[in-house]
Amino acid sequence: MLRAKGITKTYWNGPKELCVLKDVHLEVAAHEVIAIVGPSGAGKSTLLHILGGLDDPTQGEVYLDDFCLSTLNDTAKAMVRNTRFGFVFQFYHLLQEFTALENVMMPALIRLGGRGVITGDAKKKAADLLAFLGLTERLTHRPSELSGGEQQRVAIARALMNDPEILFCDEPTGNLDYESGRQLQDFLMRLN
Repeated sequence: MLRAKGITKTYWNGPKELCVLKDVHLEVAAHEVIAIVGPSGAGKSTLLHILGGLDDPTQGEVYLDDFCLSTLNDTAKAMVRNTRFGFVFQFYHLLQEFTALENVMMPALIRLGGRGVITGDAKKKAADLLAFLGLTERLTHRPSELSGGEQQRVAIARALMNDPEILFCDEPTGNLDYESGRQLQDFLMRLN
């Protein structure tokens, strides 16, 4: 389903070269769960961003099914990210001016291309996702009114809004206590 061939990512600071990823090969089959582990600064987030089409490798290619992501223009990549991928970012990236419910509905609005009003179905689905993650009482709260763990669960609900085929999670349990982290891991396994 997802394949990376020879991924290299290099950053430049003046004349100084920093190679974060070097010749990475990876294949992920449908319904497979993988974890990428390593110390801080090893390039895990960079690899996820490249696999998810958020960043381009310096060298190498990423394939989704049989097509190469790097051959797509920015609009087409954005469409793939919105319709086929879900992202749970390490730092959530929730929109501060919107409520938890509105943040979760955002991918549905983007899917419509901003041409319309979110349907009642989308609103219900967003509310159901938040309820499933234990946030029924927080639908109208803005991110600044939520704990770190609550923000993380809103981010997970948002990632699931468009029923992605692939869910990218960057340290999804990093801001949760042990028990909440274990429950989230169990949830992600059941979801798969």
